Amino acid sequence: MDQTVSLARNDRARVVDQLADYVVRSIDTARAVEKPFFHLEFDHVFPPDMYAKILALMPESRDYRPMHGRSKGHDLDDGTHTRVKIDLFPEYIRNLPPEKKALWDVVGRALCSEKVKQAFIRRLGPGLSKRFGADFAKVGMYPIPILTRDIPGYLITPHTDTRWKGITVQLYLPADDANTDIGTIFHDVLPDGSKPKHSQMRFAPNTGYAFAVGSDTWHSADAVHDRVKTRDSILLTYFVDQGVLKVLRNRGKRLGNFVLNEIRQRV
Repeated sequence: MDQTVSLARNDRARVVDQLADYVVRSIDTARAVEKPFFHLEFDHVFPPDMYAKILALMPESRDYRPMHGRSKGHDLDDGTHTRVKIDLFPEYIRNLPPEKKALWDVVGRALCSEKVKQAFIRRLGPGLSKRFGADFAKVGMYPIPILTRDIPGYLITPHTDTRWKGITVQLYLPADDANTDIGTIFHDVLPDGSKPKHSQMRFAPNTGYAFAVGSDTWHSADAVHDRVKTRDSILLTYFVDQGVLKVLRNRGKRLGNFVLNEIRQRV
């Protein structure tokens, strides 16, 4: 896929489709792990040449904006945000340089494709059925792909994701295996309510994990240590998109974030 960034607009759909097919194969061949909760583990998400392009065409620090939610409480004393993001939708990346814009447009569109969504729903059936019942495949899911960047000091304590979310996916984007110890931690839940560490994902190139959000999906991240310049990853979240309230919320949130991003660009 080396030609991705130079494609004309009318050829972009073909490359998006090819990348989506590759990601689907990665999902279909991912390891299914039962404990501490059902999840998938990826060894290889993107084609090697595409992964090399992703590393080479990372946005500049000024292109990101603060990530709110749980991460907001972990800003540094000087106000520096320890987690920032770029939404991988066309309206958010349109101000990137042409080559970067073309690449991230392809990545974002592929991750938002229907075939990728259906692959996740199919493989995460055990977790989704536990929450939504036998008809889990009929529950609407709205994908939000974001490129995130964490810096030393970022951490997040054990938590389960909000019930607005149906599926959580994180795809790691390091250049090498130098800092595999900063991956996401999964927790057991013991009868006494304690939540000890069960396992930890390796922060390794082109890897990641996915799980259906549930009441038992406790996870965390230790503080990013100062041997790391940035911890880059893609968070692909599928929000439950069922019922008028959730449908309006998902689209309204995207619109609201776009307005805030436009204001930031002009300021």
